[in-house]
Amino acid sequence: MISLDHLAAHLGVSSPYVKDESSRFGLNAFKVLGGSYAMGRVLAQRLGQELSELPYPVLTSSDTREALGTLTFVTATDGNHGRGVSWTANRLGHKSVVYMPRGSARERLENIRALGAEACITDLVYDDAVRLAAAHAQERGWILVQDTSWPGYEQIPGWIMEGYTTMGAEIMEQLGGVRPTHVFLQAGVGSMAGAMAAFLADCYGLERPLIAIVEPDGADCLYRTAAADDGRLHAVKEPQTIMAGLCCGEPCGIGWEILRQHADAFLAVPDEVAATGMRILGNPLTGDRPIISGESGAASRGTVTELLRRDCYADLRRDLRLGADARVLCISTEGDTDRDNYRRVVWDGRYASA
Repeated sequence: MISLDHLAAHLGVSSPYVKDESSRFGLNAFKVLGGSYAMGRVLAQRLGQELSELPYPVLTSSDTREALGTLTFVTATDGNHGRGVSWTANRLGHKSVVYMPRGSARERLENIRALGAEACITDLVYDDAVRLAAAHAQERGWILVQDTSWPGYEQIPGWIMEGYTTMGAEIMEQLGGVRPTHVFLQAGVGSMAGAMAAFLADCYGLERPLIAIVEPDGADCLYRTAAADDGRLHAVKEPQTIMAGLCCGEPCGIGWEILRQHADAFLAVPDEVAATGMRILGNPLTGDRPIISGESGAASRGTVTELLRRDCYADLRRDLRLGADARVLCISTEGDTDRDNYRRVVWDGRYASA
């Protein structure tokens, strides 16, 4: 947990906290928390035991591998989730297959392959890559580990979301009793945002922080669903954004149900806002610690910064109660998982704000 005290003074708020997930297990992102936990639950279920009875040495033992055989886990990903799934499969002695949507960064693909996965970039958008993974799981007897849900496929996504709440427990410990007044959560399908919103509501009850959901304006399925308020999920047909981890067109059903109850605001932001967040975190004010944050990781911090420093958002600031006593928490969910694009944004000024 990093407190950017000089940025807080500059923006006129009490505290801007950032939880930095770039060092998680050497994978440069938080996503492995969900996939690894869900895969552990799958193995425990197949063994007829509780996961608490299966510490890592048991899960990776020759007896366990003999009892389970070699399993194949399959998923679709823009990068971080698939890397977590392939890392976990590799360590547990199983196989993984990963499908990536068109436009995925080559670096992200090679990072997944380096962990032993059979991985490829398809010509599909993310949501269709998810459908491909689901179809192949059914046809070939593989285990689908997908971080989104739909009717009939909810148990494993639920476990993934439970795994994400590890971040919540760490945040509580790291804040040392300080209660944030605002939490800004970036969202793709909404599984991480839903998991964290549920955790915050459970921990703080009626005193929970204001929860704001941040999406790319080119992939704002949750914003559209919230705006319609008609009991249906609303999709974006051709999602487009530099925020690869958030470039999803269809909401996670169980994530949305949580957000519908606990999120206070839904914000759709242009790519320039994420780029601003990357530059501010990577090149902070003197005295603040730099944070290497990727396009998806910096989206929430960029949003908060723009809200606080631009006069055109004065009414929105008031509605969100972003004042001098605000203690704002953001999660930098990834580091520079696409280093070439990180340099284009941070070094070369690509996607500069007006």
